[in-house]
Amino acid sequence: MHLQITFQEGIMENTSLKTQGFLRLLSIILCILTACLVGLDTQTKPLFGSFVRKATDEDLKALVTLVIVDSVVAGYNLLQLSKYLVCDHFKEYPPTGFKRNQAWLSFLLDQMVAYVSYATNLAAAQASILAITGSSQLQWMKLCNIYTRFCFQIGGGLLCGFLASLLMAVISSISAFNLFRFYSTKEFLVLKPI
Repeated sequence: MHLQITFQEGIMENTSLKTQGFLRLLSIILCILTACLVGLDTQTKPLFGSFVRKATDEDLKALVTLVIVDSVVAGYNLLQLSKYLVCDHFKEYPPTGFKRNQAWLSFLLDQMVAYVSYATNLAAAQASILAITGSSQLQWMKLCNIYTRFCFQIGGGLLCGFLASLLMAVISSISAFNLFRFYSTKEFLVLKPI
């Protein structure tokens, strides 16, 4: 009976690692795509005759922050992905206490990365909406009427960023599952017997 439960947990852990690895790879791709679309987006237009204006991500500091945060999130996911590849390669699993501590660390870091990624994408979207609608009280004109290609590319980058944030939320829930499977289902935060 105990051997069958251990075998089922091993299969479940292997499936969870593969799923998490695939989701992390997708998240890396989307974060890099977001950073490239937003960070490299520029458009130059002549305004009022001879005055030339160039729109870049530097115009909205929230976009610069988005590029930085998505680059860090991609790097974090790459580190986590390499950890799973190394663990899968050696097939030697550390003691349960180490695995539990590692699960806590992964869970907390995944939660933090998911929330920071979502908040940064939301702040960038809010700043971008101000660029679309303008504000007559603050004397800010609508930028997307002038720089349409720039705004469409920023919108595509924000869409990729929100998809990456959604994937990070799913990864975070898998991390929560991986952590709390070490604890008893009958008593609150009591470890399962080994």
